[in-house]
Amino acid sequence: MPAQAGRWGRFSEHQARQLQRQVQAKEERIVELEMENAVLHLRLAQCRGMTGEAGSAAAGLCPRCLEQDPPRRSTPPAAPQLHRGVQKLKQDIKALRASSLAAFRACWEHLQDGLSAVEAAVQGAQLCHQALLAWQSKVGQLERSLQEADARYQLEKQKRRVLHNRLVELKGNIRVHCRIRPLLPFDKEFGDPASQDRVYGPEESQQVVFGDVCPLLTSLIDGYNVCIMAYGQTGCGKSYTMLGPHSKEERIPPWGPHSDLGIMPRAAAELFRLIAENPSRRLQVDLSIVEVYNNNIFDLLAKARGMAASGCRREALTTKDARREVPLLTREPVHSAEDFVALAAGSLRLRAELATLVHARSSRSHLIITATLTRGPAAGGSPADQQAERPPLEGRPASGSRGGASCGRAPAGSPGAQQPKEQVHAKLQLVDLAGSECAGVSGVTGSALRETSFINRSLAALADVLGALSERRGHIPYRNSQLTHFLQDVLGGDAKLLVMLCVSPCRKHVAETLRCLGFGARARQVQRGQASGGSPAPRKPR
Repeated sequence: MPAQAGRWGRFSEHQARQLQRQVQAKEERIVELEMENAVLHLRLAQCRGMTGEAGSAAAGLCPRCLEQDPPRRSTPPAAPQLHRGVQKLKQDIKALRASSLAAFRACWEHLQDGLSAVEAAVQGAQLCHQALLAWQSKVGQLERSLQEADARYQLEKQKRRVLHNRLVELKGNIRVHCRIRPLLPFDKEFGDPASQDRVYGPEESQQVVFGDVCPLLTSLIDGYNVCIMAYGQTGCGKSYTMLGPHSKEERIPPWGPHSDLGIMPRAAAELFRLIAENPSRRLQVDLSIVEVYNNNIFDLLAKARGMAASGCRREALTTKDARREVPLLTREPVHSAEDFVALAAGSLRLRAELATLVHARSSRSHLIITATLTRGPAAGGSPADQQAERPPLEGRPASGSRGGASCGRAPAGSPGAQQPKEQVHAKLQLVDLAGSECAGVSGVTGSALRETSFINRSLAALADVLGALSERRGHIPYRNSQLTHFLQDVLGGDAKLLVMLCVSPCRKHVAETLRCLGFGARARQVQRGQASGGSPAPRKPR
């Protein structure tokens, strides 16, 4: 209805301006006719003066003509000429009078028509003004109703956010799910029972597994850090769970409806769907991909650009205010799930792999895909939306602004230009851990044995961190490993962590399976952010 009121108001103003122009034209025509009438009256007065002068002259000449002698009378007199002139002047006067009367009548008719048009325009303008007032009143009522509805919406939106976070915390900020790999032809079944937050049988699909991940993505949009981590023995389906089926030539299935898509491509699609539902948040997504190989962090996005391995090495640092930073880490902006998956696929081809007796393409590094959500500096959204938003995560200036230094990506503008800073909203980390393995089973030697040692030590450091958190120790050993140091943001505080245990059902892997389940049991003991009856406490900088 506000749009109809606007169109009606614009129509009324246009009609009023058109009528005003018509009235102005009529008035100008009236002035022209009055001037012509005045000129004609002046000419009429001149003609009357000339007629009077001619009559006086004729009257003076007649006696003189009578007094003249007969010879003089025989000469052609001037009186007939004067008489003809007088008659002509009279005819001119009549013609002037007739034309003046005709012009006056025409002017009068035009004036009457103009007055009628003005009266009609005034009446129409009054009706339009009354209608405009009525529409303005309706618009005011609708605006008040809209403000009330928006206030109620913001209240319900905040309640939804609080209730969703309370539900997630009731289930546990750290959850452990267990997925059992289907039996292969050479496997023998291992039927000992185990208990976790959620256990997926070998027949359950990727879609069912991802169904338990979706609520965490809602928490991500609400401003919480989220980590989804696949843990388990090598060859138990961690990469399949996280990425889906892949080969050396094609690391991730082509984008489209695919029943075997892993958590990463499904999470990317769900993330951009949630962002598109509420554009007023102005959320943007930056992607970074690293691998932790032999306790060193390597930037795969920088390596994909052809940079030497030595130049792609990064290190997680802790600042004076206890914030974790990774200087020079490459971050690429992505605008769709397709871009997300394509960028990840190009980098994953560079991940360290090795064929072992257990797996033909055993991952020799921990893969960490980080999607950083930032809120842009451009104005957008109502003040109520901005007030209702959860405060963005503070700190992390190196990874929280697009203007920060990154390998192969320079800030826009001149070196001294001040760039508008973007706030970090939340981070999603998808972690495909390298599989724990026994050197005697995998048959590795030499450098591969050294890789196995680093893998097992970093996994042990991760278990130590979870143990320290579960025991609520004063010191958490994050810096014992580059893996735990890099994941510090999602292992502590109010971040949401989902550990997906991938185990084998066969009896020959029972030792590794029990070790994996023990890791999950330790993770389940970590208690953080239990739901309470009140609102969540304000977030503190990490």
